[in-house]
Amino acid sequence: MPEEQKSGMQIQSAIAFGGLIALGLVLGGWILGAQIKATRLSDRYVTVKGLVERTVKSDLAIWPISFKEAGNDLSQVYAKSQADKGAVLKFLADQGIPKQDIDLGQIRVVDTEANEYGGGNRGPNRYIVEQQITVRSANVDKVAAAGQKTAELVQAGVVLSSNPGQGGITYKFNGLNSIKPDMITVATKNARAAADRFAADSGSVVGSIRQANQGTFTILPADSGGDGEYGGYQADSSIMKKVRVVATVEYYLDK
Repeated sequence: MPEEQKSGMQIQSAIAFGGLIALGLVLGGWILGAQIKATRLSDRYVTVKGLVERTVKSDLAIWPISFKEAGNDLSQVYAKSQADKGAVLKFLADQGIPKQDIDLGQIRVVDTEANEYGGGNRGPNRYIVEQQITVRSANVDKVAAAGQKTAELVQAGVVLSSNPGQGGITYKFNGLNSIKPDMITVATKNARAAADRFAADSGSVVGSIRQANQGTFTILPADSGGDGEYGGYQADSSIMKKVRVVATVEYYLDK
């Protein structure tokens, strides 16, 4: 091959190689620039919250009815306690509460003279007999109505007692799982709407989700302000309840 032809081919190869290097530098610069831009955009995000509240009705009522009698003759005290039990069961039957919703608890007998910590300073009655009947019913309205008539038991001579930790009728809502998915969806939509408003005000566009937290579901009395001032007992004392969830979502902001 002539030297001139060889030299021409070498020049062309050098030019081609140089072009490839230049192209590589351009592509590398573009990729680096894109990465820097992506890094900057990743620092631009907004945190928003989506609130959803729903009013629901309790689907279970739990009513522990405790009563006691006291005296110095155990057989007489026990007989009176059994008569009280009959009066309570009749009262519940008159209120339309079926037997399958009634649970008879154990009888508790206290001999105050047998109490080693009593120090001999017992009251006027040696024996105390306590019983508890618990109503568990899905008919919360019927139980609530019966709870307003306990004066009839007192008039019948039944001595009602309140045990520690028991505050009368409690109402439960067990259908939370059935409404959770829809509430989460609505909460996320509300969060997105808040992000869109923020982006519009700042001249940005909402991008993809950076991070999301569905939040904790809370059950409050229906008439509460939802600010956490109500504890579990207050919520259980209300037939109508408010189910509340706040979803927290972070969205990227794009220009």
